[in-house]
Amino acid sequence: MSAAHDQARKRIVFVLAGIAGALLLLLAIAALIDGPARSAPDRAGQFVFPGFAQQSADIRRIRVRLADTSYTLASSDTGWTMLEAGGYPIRADRLAALAEGLATLQWEESRTRDPEKFDRIGLGDPDSGGTGALIEIVDGSGEPVFSLIAGRKAGRVYGRLPEDQIAYRLTGDLPPLYTRDAWLDFDVLDVQADAIRAVRITDLTRETIYLRRAPGQQPQDFRPGPPDTNRPLVSRLSAARPALALARFAPLDARPADTLTSPPVATHITETFDGLEVSIIAYREPDGLFVTLRAVEAGEGARRAETINSKTEGWAFELQDIDWADFTPMVSSIVRPPEPVGSATDGPL
Repeated sequence: MSAAHDQARKRIVFVLAGIAGALLLLLAIAALIDGPARSAPDRAGQFVFPGFAQQSADIRRIRVRLADTSYTLASSDTGWTMLEAGGYPIRADRLAALAEGLATLQWEESRTRDPEKFDRIGLGDPDSGGTGALIEIVDGSGEPVFSLIAGRKAGRVYGRLPEDQIAYRLTGDLPPLYTRDAWLDFDVLDVQADAIRAVRITDLTRETIYLRRAPGQQPQDFRPGPPDTNRPLVSRLSAARPALALARFAPLDARPADTLTSPPVATHITETFDGLEVSIIAYREPDGLFVTLRAVEAGEGARRAETINSKTEGWAFELQDIDWADFTPMVSSIVRPPEPVGSATDGPL
């Protein structure tokens, strides 16, 4: 009886020891995967990209991948451009803000180790449809030298390394990354509404109308010029909107002009009081509405047209539907047929 009892006690001790060992193993595993100090190095206070200043001169491309799009900023002989826009120049201020951000960003405190929460702070993997923006820095060899998934929530910047499953709040800032077109430099001309003297429009049917106003007149005061002075306006607004279209020039995107495949559908020529003339040719492409632009200027020493053409020559600019429509109205939507001699020439107010 005593021997059997001792044998039972030994079995119980053995089982308890096994349970204790299993618990210790589980605690060890938990220590490896739980807690910021135990799941990843303590990066607080360290630079996110510590070698940026030393490597910046060798950087040739910056790739940004999002869940629904991607774009590439590339260094060229003429400056930084966007490959997906056919090499169109990007904004210098945006590039400077990105460079400053990459050079000064620091890890702050860890926020979460739960991948299911990454999307809440903009750090979900974009390759899997997540909310993050993957930034890849590429040197002259074509190899990425640094990668970061960045996001923003409530005005704060967050980040994580793609290979890590821990998210940090970051000290510093980055320019907005989620709008590709906001990187393109569309500061190509500055024509104010009160500077526009006249406009000549040739529509899809090749009919032409010339609208003009005198110095000091209001935008609603455009009237048909020769040879259409006897054609009444459909309304003042019908003339004012296309006449002032260039003052609202706001492209959405750009591409090389030699990639256009459609014939031109309209021409719109703006004249200013001080001698600048800007010609717009409109195209309806299968994938968007585009215009090309060229300027000429009267007077010796004039440099505005040269500056404009240096930025626009060889490029086609995509416009919103409503903006493109202001460059391409039908003449019949602006003026009515000529009235008999002696009739009033003004349209309705």
